[in-house]
Amino acid sequence: MANLKTKIDLYLKANSKTWDNTKVSLQNNSDGNGDFISSWTYDIAEPTTEQIDIYETAGNTAEALRTVLSNRANDYPSIEDQLDKIYHSGIDEWKKVIKATKDKFPKE
Repeated sequence: MANLKTKIDLYLKANSKTWDNTKVSLQNNSDGNGDFISSWTYDIAEPTTEQIDIYETAGNTAEALRTVLSNRANDYPSIEDQLDKIYHSGIDEWKKVIKATKDKFPKE
């Protein structure tokens, strides 16, 4: 299930806005009801629950992609090691190293 921040971010983008911590705040009272919008000062209407729920699938996709990209970033060799690989073994060998990580963490 996509988190509220992701879904609100998608709602904002659909309305030509970007996330701004001075214009929106989320809160969680640890009462089992989850996150909710505690303040909203954008020049567009605060989204309803139904409007936010529309972004569930897109939110899941965005979060999955962020996870893949994060996993790849953590798995890739350092830039120094990559440059060393290119210098000593050539571009084709470097591409194999990068492809192994991309294959290990494919985009859905």
